Amino acid sequence: MGGYICLGIGFGVLLQKAGYGPLWAFVMSLTIYGGTMQYVGAALIASGADFLTAMITTLAVSARQLFYAVSMLPIYKGAGWKKPYLIFSLTDETYALTVDGSYPEGADEHLYRFLLSVFNQSYWIIGGIIGTIIGARLPFNTDGVDYSMTALFITVFVSQWAGAKTHLPALCGLLCTLICLIIFGQDAFLIPSMVSITLCLTLLRKQIEITEEKK
Repeated sequence: MGGYICLGIGFGVLLQKAGYGPLWAFVMSLTIYGGTMQYVGAALIASGADFLTAMITTLAVSARQLFYAVSMLPIYKGAGWKKPYLIFSLTDETYALTVDGSYPEGADEHLYRFLLSVFNQSYWIIGGIIGTIIGARLPFNTDGVDYSMTALFITVFVSQWAGAKTHLPALCGLLCTLICLIIFGQDAFLIPSMVSITLCLTLLRKQIEITEEKK
């Protein structure tokens, strides 16, 4: 809740500076719910970007969700009517909380994940609305506000690292990303990174499973 509300406030502040108020923050967070993409979306709106630019940018920024979805297929299997919303609401933070497949003992696993997703989106919506109000009442320099998303990703990574049985997947992700960043540059490295990470983890799957079983 703390993370989502703080990030939502950052988004709301940027959206308000682009000239849009609480209603827009609510609608965007309800229908797009894209985290990083909403931060980028505020900048696109402010710059008057055309539809094609917005579409291509959205695809590039949110392409990682395609890879998240593959790993969640067995976890969301049998979710019934909850499945469409679980798919729509799969964000980086929700993914980090559900990817291991765990849930409280005695609970309905699909209802648990459904409610977790609902609460997370609610926190984001609340934060966005608060952010637009703060931005309108307290004018200040917004440079660096968008770094809050990067800060959260670092926090999620550290949390996953601390709880993981093996660090091989994380090291593989870091190495692949670094190589792709050097080869393709900061504007085009995301999709090649995700593809290379997927291939790398597929090839190392047995080794990772053996390592986890030993620990």
